[in-house]
Amino acid sequence: MNLIEKLNTKTATIGVLGLGYVGIPLALTASRAGLQVIGFDVVQDRVDQLNDGESPIKHIADNDILSMKDSGFEATTDFSKAAKCDALIICVPTPLNEYREPDLSFVVATMDMIAPYLRKGQLLSLESTTWPGTTKEVLLPYVEKAGLEVGKDFFLVYSPEREDPGNSNFETQTIPKVAGGHTPACLKAAEALYGIFIDRVVAVSSTEAAEMV
Repeated sequence: MNLIEKLNTKTATIGVLGLGYVGIPLALTASRAGLQVIGFDVVQDRVDQLNDGESPIKHIADNDILSMKDSGFEATTDFSKAAKCDALIICVPTPLNEYREPDLSFVVATMDMIAPYLRKGQLLSLESTTWPGTTKEVLLPYVEKAGLEVGKDFFLVYSPEREDPGNSNFETQTIPKVAGGHTPACLKAAEALYGIFIDRVVAVSSTEAAEMV
């Protein structure tokens, strides 16, 4: 079964890398839609808290975390479990540095940790706020080094995070989601993934266009 089929039948496993104010709502929304979700973080206390059914975010209730756990969610610091995931979504911080540029050290560290576990049939999506060109210039070399052909046996995507914490009128599911693929096949895979748990996916021409958004 290929990736699109797994997504359409909700048999795909989603990995969310970075369990903060973007990653947790995303994991929760995907879990509610019926997808199996694994959450990854380097902070053991955060992982333990989530596995105990406690929310580290004020506007998400403990009951939401417990419900996600009951649906099979697990949080882990073991990045080798990325190999189990059909889609990997990076939601780590990119704080501005002293030159007012996004600090990509968390993105690079995440790629270093998952690089040995990238495999055929996976989708990799970056959501962290960054400059146009990041997906192609920073993420693509990892995929090519793994011997994977983007658009054929691996799918590379950029989809900017969209969160409005505490807004009762909008949540992750109802905020339109922009997505751009490295190739047309990558975009098709992105639409299949995000279309499961986001009400409106807005397709754009490339990863650079999505990054510019």
